[in-house]
Amino acid sequence: MGFSPPFRFTKVIFTIGPSTLDVDVLRGVLRAGVDICRINMAHASHEWTCKAVDAIRAASIEEGREVSILMDIKGPEIRTGFLNEHIQLDKGQYIDLTQSDEAGPDGDIPAIDINYPSLIDEVEIGDILLVDSGLMRFEVVEVRIDRIRCRVVIPGKMGSRRHINIPGKKINLPAMTEKDIADTKVGISANVDFFALSFVREAGDINQLKRFLLDNNSSAQVVAKIEDQSGIENLQEILDVSDALMVARGDLGIEVPYEELPIIQMQAVSDALVSGKPVIMATHLLESMIESPMPTRAEITDVSNSVFERVDCVMLSGETSVGKYPVECVNVLNKITQNVEKYAGRSGFNESLPLVTTREKLMKSAVVLARELGGVGIVVFSSNGLHVRTLSALRPHGCPIFVFTEKEQIINDTRMLWGVKAFLVEFKDSQESTISDSIYHLQSVGYAEKGDQLIVVPNLLFGEVNMIQVRDV
Repeated sequence: MGFSPPFRFTKVIFTIGPSTLDVDVLRGVLRAGVDICRINMAHASHEWTCKAVDAIRAASIEEGREVSILMDIKGPEIRTGFLNEHIQLDKGQYIDLTQSDEAGPDGDIPAIDINYPSLIDEVEIGDILLVDSGLMRFEVVEVRIDRIRCRVVIPGKMGSRRHINIPGKKINLPAMTEKDIADTKVGISANVDFFALSFVREAGDINQLKRFLLDNNSSAQVVAKIEDQSGIENLQEILDVSDALMVARGDLGIEVPYEELPIIQMQAVSDALVSGKPVIMATHLLESMIESPMPTRAEITDVSNSVFERVDCVMLSGETSVGKYPVECVNVLNKITQNVEKYAGRSGFNESLPLVTTREKLMKSAVVLARELGGVGIVVFSSNGLHVRTLSALRPHGCPIFVFTEKEQIINDTRMLWGVKAFLVEFKDSQESTISDSIYHLQSVGYAEKGDQLIVVPNLLFGEVNMIQVRDV
């Protein structure tokens, strides 16, 4: 069964930024083939965010291709304050991290304030601080009332608002900062589809955001970003309450020994698959393409490994937000994923997914049958999206999942799900005409042709006897 346009099972998320804010550039990105647009609130003002949302929606209308919107809220993190100019730090010299910018330098020792003053009460002498994604390393040598004195272990240039990680240490930061709350309100009024929460350490962090969304009448889904040791240790409880998982390898790679990162990545994806939750692979997928029109061989292999691990989505960050080649990056991802998907999961489907209800087991039967018939499409009618998630989590190799629904929210939510292509339709009174209209629609868009077979799961719509049909187109 050949598909025209070619079917891509792994979804693509791109990050909007200065490189892609222009509507014409965005149209090029949409045409290249993306599913979700991410807005990174670590770098965006509210005014810029509204401009970005308007640009995405305008490009979607002009291009006739809708994408969902994911707002990535910054979460609790420790950053240094603003500097007028870079400070060159040499090995062995001292630097003070102060509670406020009023504290100022002590003699010749340079000082920079931090956005989390309570850090002074939480660090101990001997603690190692990784600064600016680990490019510099400080050791705590003295803790005073208004400052932490550090010795520079790995030197470098200190700039403004650099991120500080303290590997292995649990810091009592709030799950949502005041900035996060203000940003989330902007996302709610812009009607974004997903919120990703950074630095999730436990289930309570996700529950707090979910409660906030509920109180503000938002039905957006919540993605947990795993970026530190606590997030890894509490992964199962986080998965239980989240709608999706993001493996954010940037900070994770600093917080854990780098040689453990591939194993943690594989384990996180595997746990998400068992939990039936969508999983996103993020950070540095095509990092070199920020400056270069071609990826490195290692990046091609890295993206391929994510597809072999059967993630739902691969995500571009700086590559499309500030990079020189945003459209090329999307083309590269599409090329790699579509080629690797022919081989990834050839052995069958995700048999580790626990299935409880009769209907979930029926979904599994549909998958087995579709695979037995040589990788044919599965057609589902949905009014709540639940069984669509089950079908996607089963990862039927080579079998696209076509969803027909009357609800726009289901369309938006399913853009994150592996192998799912959803269509907005009006259901007819009769089951038969609804099914035949849907098959005709698949033919008209090139996803089915005369002589093909399709597996149809009609009962989700009409609540009749649990059954699966095999239909000849």
